[in-house]
Amino acid sequence: MSTPAWLALTVMCLALVALAAVVVAIRKKNMQSWLSSYYFPGESVKALSPDEPVDVFLSICDHWEPQCYGAPFDQAISRVQRWVHEYPGLFSQFRDVNGRPPQHTFFFPQDEYRPEYLDAIAELCAAGYGDVDIHLHHDHDTAEGLREKLESFRDTLYHRHGLLRRDPLTNEIVYGFIHGNWALCNSRPDGRWCGVDQELTILQETGCYADFTLPTAPNHCQTSTINSIYYAQDIPGQRKSHNSGIRSRVGQAAPKDHLLLIQGPLSLSWRIRKKLIVPSIENGDLIHGRPPTWERFQEWLRVGVHVAGKPNWKFVKLYTHGCKNGNIDMLLGPEMQAFHAELARQSQLNPNLRLHYVTAWEMAQVVRQAEAGATFPELSASTRFRIHPFTRPNAGRVEPVVPAK
Repeated sequence: MSTPAWLALTVMCLALVALAAVVVAIRKKNMQSWLSSYYFPGESVKALSPDEPVDVFLSICDHWEPQCYGAPFDQAISRVQRWVHEYPGLFSQFRDVNGRPPQHTFFFPQDEYRPEYLDAIAELCAAGYGDVDIHLHHDHDTAEGLREKLESFRDTLYHRHGLLRRDPLTNEIVYGFIHGNWALCNSRPDGRWCGVDQELTILQETGCYADFTLPTAPNHCQTSTINSIYYAQDIPGQRKSHNSGIRSRVGQAAPKDHLLLIQGPLSLSWRIRKKLIVPSIENGDLIHGRPPTWERFQEWLRVGVHVAGKPNWKFVKLYTHGCKNGNIDMLLGPEMQAFHAELARQSQLNPNLRLHYVTAWEMAQVVRQAEAGATFPELSASTRFRIHPFTRPNAGRVEPVVPAK
């Protein structure tokens, strides 16, 4: 074999090996379900001019599990009390364009319910630092079992703890939702950690105002729809019905019998690469060793989750597991403080960057406002209220938020 032919064959073999390595890496991270959507999005977005105001709605949706890793009650309640006692002192100094401090939405697991946890965290929420919604882990469940769990826990949160709220139009108790183990709508290939194909319908019928489970990457429950706010409904005889849906759009009413899904950012980070070749996945997860930073925030903005037709309203839905060892130290520590300090600094340097700290509920309300064609976001008491006043004998231990002047 001549030298040129040998070189050509060598180059071809190396290329095939590299291609095989890429394919293996893609499948190992379950990227095959969404990679094409990332590189070839269904809709192009008009680039914003540098002098155009951008409203950014930042929401941290916490899979808040005090008993994670099988923690005994004493350890779990210690985690809860740490959040209640430390959060105001750490973050009340930071304010958004509306004069509000950072908000935290505690998606509490139905399967870990103890009244002591909710009584404590309700104080923090009542003082103006966040909200509570529903998280659920279940396995081999039935439609009837799922409905009973959601209705019972929904009513307990509302009537026993003064949490959740009634929809101002329908007067029904409503809640936001994150599915445990990512398996929304029975989306795992092996059918574990759910079991209910018609989950979207049951969520909607029991008062779910929006789902915040996604993204799930690198988990194989990830949908092909990414970086979107959209509506999905159950498809008879099919699991993972939310794999695609109807995009939320200005001037378009919410489709009947569809559930709203608000996704967080999902992209590839070439700044952090495995073996200097494979990019890492940026999925908005706030974990020990990878706290939020200004660099990550810029990537979340670049992804640009928004209501179609309103690209200057950007929705940044992040997630975390705020009671896990390590994570709790980061979320209630100097790294998180530094992030909010940098957001404040950047907002001062760029008046066109209008930061709004919002709860999951408020984020969903802003989606509705965008669909209705609102010019400015309205984040007033009407978007936050709960129908019934809530007081307890031990309320008041947490210092309430005082609006900034």
